[in-house]
Parts: sequence; structure tokens; C-alpha cells
Amino acid sequence: MNAISFRILGPLDVEVAGRAVPLGGTKPRLLLATLLLRPDTAVSAETLVDVLWPETPPRSAHANLRTYVHNLRRRLDAAAPGLGDRLGSRTAGYLVHTEPGELDASRFEELTVRAQRTLAEENAERGLALLDAAEELWRGEVLQDLPHSHRWSATVARLGELRLSARQRRLETRIALGHCDEAVIELRGLLADHPLCEELWERLMLALDAGGRRAEALRAFAEAEQVLRAELDAAPGPRLRRLHSALTGDDGAPEPGERALPVCQLPLDLPDFTGRGRIVAELVTLLRERHAQGVPAVAVLSGAPGVGKSAVAVHVAHAVRALFPDGQLHVDLAGTADRPREPRDVLGELLRALGVADAALPHTVPERAALLRSRLARRRLCVVLEDARDAAQVRPLLPGTGTSAVLVTTRTRIPDVPGAHAVALDVLPEDDAARLLAAIVGERRAGAEPGAAAAILRSCGHLPLAIRVAGARLAHRPGWTLGTLAERLADEHRRLDELRAGETEVRASVSLSYAQLSPTAARAFRGLGRLGPVRFPGWVVAALLDRPEADDVLDTLVDANLVGLVGTDTTGLPRYRLHDLLRCYAAERAGPEDPRAGVRRVLERYVALATGAGERMPIDFFGVPAGEPPPLPAGADRLLADPAAWFEAEHRTAVAAVDLAVRHGFDDLAWRLAAALTPYFDLRAHLEDWQHTHGVALAAARRTGDRRAQAIVLRDLAQNLLYQDRYSDALAGFTESRTLFTEVADERGIATALAGIGTVLRILGQPRRALETCEEALELFRRAGARHGEAVALIAIGAAWLGLGRTAEAERWFTDARALAAAIGDRHREAHALNRLGLLHQRRGNLAAAREHVDRAIGIFTELGDHHCIGYANQHLGELCLRSGDLAHARLLLSNSLTVHRRTGDRRSEAEVAELLGQLHHRLGQPGRAHRFAARAGELWHELSAPAVQ
Repeated sequence: MNAISFRILGPLDVEVAGRAVPLGGTKPRLLLATLLLRPDTAVSAETLVDVLWPETPPRSAHANLRTYVHNLRRRLDAAAPGLGDRLGSRTAGYLVHTEPGELDASRFEELTVRAQRTLAEENAERGLALLDAAEELWRGEVLQDLPHSHRWSATVARLGELRLSARQRRLETRIALGHCDEAVIELRGLLADHPLCEELWERLMLALDAGGRRAEALRAFAEAEQVLRAELDAAPGPRLRRLHSALTGDDGAPEPGERALPVCQLPLDLPDFTGRGRIVAELVTLLRERHAQGVPAVAVLSGAPGVGKSAVAVHVAHAVRALFPDGQLHVDLAGTADRPREPRDVLGELLRALGVADAALPHTVPERAALLRSRLARRRLCVVLEDARDAAQVRPLLPGTGTSAVLVTTRTRIPDVPGAHAVALDVLPEDDAARLLAAIVGERRAGAEPGAAAAILRSCGHLPLAIRVAGARLAHRPGWTLGTLAERLADEHRRLDELRAGETEVRASVSLSYAQLSPTAARAFRGLGRLGPVRFPGWVVAALLDRPEADDVLDTLVDANLVGLVGTDTTGLPRYRLHDLLRCYAAERAGPEDPRAGVRRVLERYVALATGAGERMPIDFFGVPAGEPPPLPAGADRLLADPAAWFEAEHRTAVAAVDLAVRHGFDDLAWRLAAALTPYFDLRAHLEDWQHTHGVALAAARRTGDRRAQAIVLRDLAQNLLYQDRYSDALAGFTESRTLFTEVADERGIATALAGIGTVLRILGQPRRALETCEEALELFRRAGARHGEAVALIAIGAAWLGLGRTAEAERWFTDARALAAAIGDRHREAHALNRLGLLHQRRGNLAAAREHVDRAIGIFTELGDHHCIGYANQHLGELCLRSGDLAHARLLLSNSLTVHRRTGDRRSEAEVAELLGQLHHRLGQPGRAHRFAARAGELWHELSAPAVQ
């Protein structure tokens, strides 16, 4: 289809291939505008009537609305065949479907989110380009050519607030990057609309001054003063007056006897300094703004060992030398040394650098600090304090007044430095890391082996120090390829040995931070190193230490930047991780004094929590319990308040924990954890993780010799294979599982395996054998008192009868299954029974009854959050819409269903939906698409070696 655009950021406009689509009068335009404000979401007819007739709607309003919808579809179809299908109707109302990039409002939000992410990754130029692109989408006010309805107010206001926020961020980024002239132009435009906004006048003065136009900045103040007095009969506020004083004031001259020449102690700025654009711009802007305001600037840069704190501080100090003509001081505070430097000694060093003779130095720390403050108050100096231990070491070294600046670097978080601007440094973004390596080894050499270069950066974890060491090794070994070093770094056990060049090594850098830890924090750090590259919740540290809580220990590790806070999970709790090189160091330090018991406690808690979460899920998983559930740890009720959210949060970590259990020889915990994760994998159709964990778990269960454990894992694994249409493998798994359950006399297990066998037989076209197998399963479920299993067997028996063409018998079994499921509160099986009844009514040709049953099934699946089953139900409902001639709904439902089936790898269902879409496009008069879908269906049926559904 030709390029389509829907535009609401200005006058309403729809274009196809650059040509405007005539939409008709005001009312159809109001209709479309209302739907575009909430794209892909049903808007009720009542809301639309209220928008179109805000005062007194006619009695025929709903009929008129349908006419407007019909005419609008016709106009859209005239512009592009099939475009009218985008305007759909549902029970809940009407909606308009847009593809990604078609609606300017959605594009605007996408660009601003990308810009925020890009700015956070320190790519200020790219972030500004994205913000510029976002602003260019606006052609005026939202839907400015239409009378606004109160129904629009919230969305229109939200878009306006997003635009204002984006424009402010755009101005800040322009000034930070030194694009002051563009910022001035934009600020002048904003002031034309908001002449009484003092904040805009302040930004204008700062932008002019940062661009070297101080005289114009002073004239801007005079202009602001004139406007404010004329309009408000008021003088400029204190902030604006302070800024004016700073721009016109005299910072003073040296006192008699003080050194008149400026001092510059800064180390060399790295010639290949790379990246950190956002942070450098942020710090330069801070120093400029505080200087213009006539107040001191203090910034504290914290981060993990080797992250480049000193490099950034020195680079920024060099960048602002012109702001501090009286000099730049540099002091190493030795905060990570065995004996950090005392403030008294550091004060003496700073005062001597400022020309104070030894004989004139006061004796006490308060007196020396006061003398330093008085010297800094009359000078414009930039002071870099490296490797601070804590706030007590820094506080005496800070200015009190004047326009001097202090940049502090520290490995620990020190939030209690008065008035400090905190900057947390992380590892380099991927692009900057690659540029740094190329700058050290040469663009041509790095470009010749991009794969090896990427592998080196991954092994270095994008840590600047590690990249510099790796680059130095390559630079001094021209005979090495990048692949040679990449292979040497691939082994985690020797990685730190490889990251050493001359006197610089990553291990030594980390050791300094490790040496500052208490014995308990050090033990926790070593334990975390055993867990592998995972993002973990805070309770893991308590489990490692065998304590009810360990927040104090975790805080110590976070403050030392040895453990990183990486965000908040879906339960609202923070998640943490160790940088890969820190993890290598922690694992290296772990020795015989660190028994595996801590790892086992972590795994036991994962088994307990996963089991508890599975029991609390809204769906009763059709499996066999692994045994008596383990006791839940303290605080489990809070963690598992939303079990699905807990599984979402722990998904990746729990999968890794199965492998971790095997790696440490805890086979019993490996299979139990895999089994406990199955309800979540089934609900969310995470088939790959399900298959991986159960493959590992089956080997572990076999090593334990536990026959029942093997049977449970085999049954669950066979269920996974069934979902993947691997019928022969699934049948073999169910059959072996049944044999093992028989050996241990587990009737419920036997019945569960039999139900799986019956399902496979029915799919393979053997409904009679399937019926006999499922009837045997039903009898065993009833003997075992397994009511949920009984409901499953009833549905399976009904499906077998339906496969035999016996709809009356099938209806009886489906109806019984639905009644039983409702009686025991099993909403999931109730929905399955409803869905099957819908299929049955479809076979009978009663499409209205079929649609009613499937609609109710979809409602329950949606309520339970079972996206997998929603896909199947959408397929059935889409087919019903197709048969009844509702092609627009059929297209939407079948397309959604196809997406689900492709994501889950369900090729049989994908083939069925492809056939239906082929039929749909044939009826729409689109033979090309019809042929493509039919061909795809044929390919899938051939791969499956199963007969196509007629």
C-alpha cells in the first residue's frame, strides 16, 4: 500500500502517497479526529455522539453516526483500496487502526522517548537531532481546525505537556552542546509568546553569555526589566538580578602578598578521550551557570573502579579553563589507600599552591579551611579532588562564596556533600566503546575485524579502563590480530590476567575498592560472584549470608559501586547486578572459606517462591505437583502479591538459576525449579526457555535416580513439544512419562500423561484411539479426586467426539466440562469449554451462537492474561467473522492471531490462519495476497505432514 499518514498535530490531515484525502465536512472530521486521539482503541458510540452533537443530539444520532462511519470508510477506500478497513467497529464502539510511523502524534512520542534514551546514553548530538525531528512534526496546535470537545481535553493537554517538556529539553541540550545561537533564536520566539516569563529571560541571558555575547545578555536584562515594569509594575526577581550582578560584577584581584600568576596543576587531558558527551555538557553547563550566577559550583562524580571518573573530571577542567583564569588545582585524596590523606594535609597543599607560606599556615583544620575559603572567594579557580573517601574528607576543602568550582571523584556514593551536583558514571555505550578501542589501536585495524572488536568490548564489559588496557596490549603487539586477544579474553578464569598492561591492570583497580569492605560485605560480594551474570533482587544477598535481611550490606556494596542498581522490576522492587569484570574478580576471590551453602540457599528460595507464585496464578496449571511445597521465606506474601509480575521480574534470573544449580551439583533443585517455572512458561508461551530448562532438568533428574521426578519433567517437556507441533517427540515423551508414573503408582501422573497422549492422537487423525485414551484418563482423575484434571479430560473427550463428527455427544461433554469448571472456579477450563462449544456451533452452521461462545471465551482469557489462548480464540472468532461477512473484523482478528502463533512457533495454527487469510483476501479482491497466504499455508502443511483443514 502507498505511504499513509494521519496528522493531528495541527489541522487534521490524512495523506496517501503525499496526496490529501478529502474527508468531508466537520462531523466526519470530528469523528476521525476523536478516533485518532486514541488510535487502535475502541471509542464508544456514546462518546462519539457527544463529540459530534455536544449540545442536543438528534434522536437519529446513532444511525447518523453509522452513516458518517460508512461514508468515511468509502472516502478512505477511494484514496487507497483497503484503507477504509482501518476504520473498524466493535461491540465496544469504533476504532481506527494505524501502523507504526503513520500517526504524527505517536511518531512524536516515539521520537521523544528515543531522544531521552539517547541523551541518557550520552549521545547529545543524536538526542538533539531526534528532538528536532519531533518538533518538526508540529504544524500548529492539536486539531486546530476543529471545534474542541471536552472529551478531548485530557489527551490534548497531555500532548501539549509532552511538547513543552521536549522543547525545554531541546533548549537545554542546545546550550549544553554550545549551539547557543540556535537556542537564542528559539528563546526569542518563546519570549514573543511569553514576555513575562522570567525563567525564559534567564535562559536567554545564559545562552547569550555562553555564546560569548555578554553585552547582549546585559541588554536582554534591561529589556526584561523594561517589560516587567511596563506590564506588571514590578522589578525583575532575585534570580534574574543575581544573574545580572554576576555578569557585571568584579571577581576581585589578588591580595597583597598572594601569588599573582595563575597556577595550573591539571594532568594531561587524554588525547583520545571518547564519549561522555552528555555528562561533559552537563558539567560544563553547571560550571558556566554557577559562574554566571556568582556562586561556587561543586560536582561529585562517582562510579565503579575503572569507569573513567578521573578522565572525565580532568577533561571538563581543561574544557572550562577560560572560566577560571586564576588557575586550576589538582589533588589526589588517596581515598582507597590504606591511609587516606587527612584534610589538614590537603588544606596545607592547596594553600601553599595559592601562595601561602608555610610560616603563615594555621595549625587547626577549621582555621586552614577558613583561610582556603577566603582565598577562593576572591579568585576564579577550578579544583579537582580525586579519589575521595567520604564527605568528611571533602567538606573542609570546599569554597563558601565566590565563583570557584570543585570537581570531586569518588568510588563510593557520598550524598552528604553540601550543595553538590551528583553525577553517576556507568560503562560506555556500545558506540563510544567501539570508538575508544579504534582510537587506541587504529581505525583500520579495528575495522578489519569488527566481530573480534565487538567480542573484546563484550569481555571488557565496555569499562573504559579495561578497554584502554586491551587496546594498549594490541598497540604494543602489532603481530597480534584482534581475534587473538578476543580468544584470550573469552575465558573468564583468565580474563583479569589478560587485562594487564605495564603498571595498569583492572584487577589492581578493583582490589582497592574490595579492600575497603567489611568482612560481611566482602563475603556477600564473593557470593554474588558465584551466581553468574544475572540481575538479582535484594533478598539474594540475605540468602547468601543466611540472614533474614541484609539491606545494610547491599547498601554498602551499592555505595562502593561494586554492585550496580539497574532499575525497578515489574513488582516495583529494585534489581541489581555486578559488572562482568567485577563478577570475575569476586568469583576469583571466592575460596574454600566460601562454602556452596550460600548458593544453595539462594536456589532453595527460588524454588519456594516459584512454587508459591505458581500456586497463586489465576490459572491452574495442568501438570503434576513436584511434591510437598517448600516453606516460603519471610516476606514472601509481599513478593508474591502479584504472582505473574513476580514471574515476569524473575524470568531471566530463574532460567539462569536452573543452569546454576546444575553447575554447582544441586540436581534436586535444578529439576524442582524447572518444574515450578512451567505454569508461567505455559501462560506466556515462553517455549524456548521451557524447553531449555526442562532439557537441563531431565538430565539432572536422571542423575538423581528419582523416577517420579523424571516422569514430571518428561510430561512437561512433552507438553512443550506438543505446542511446537513435534507430535512424534511429544507422543514419545508422554508415553515414557506414563511408564514412569506407573512404576511409582502415581494415578494422577498417569492420567495427566494419558490426556497428553490422547491429544496427540486426535491431532494425528486418530479420534477413536484418542477417545479411548482420554476416557481412561478421566476414570483415573476421578479416582484421584483431581477435579481440574477431570475438567481437562471432559474437554478432550468432547474434542475426540467432535473429530468423529458426533456433535451431539461432543456438546454433552463440553457442557459437562464447562459446568464442572464453573463449579470448582477453574475459569481457564471454563473458557476452553466455551471455545470448544463455539467450534461445535460453527460446525453446525449456527454462526451467531458460535460467535457468542467464543466472545465469552476471549473475555475470560483476557481477564486471566493468557495471550497464548487469546491467539487461538481470536483465530476462531476471526473465522466466524469471515464466514458471516464481517471482513474488517476478520482481518484484524486473524492478523492478531497470526502474530501470536508466529511468536510461539505454533506452525499448525499458523497454517490454519494463513488459509483463512488467503480466503479473506480472495473475497477482498486481492489475489496477490490471497495467493501468498495460501502458498504459505501449503508450505506449513507439507512441513507438518498433516492434512489441511477443509
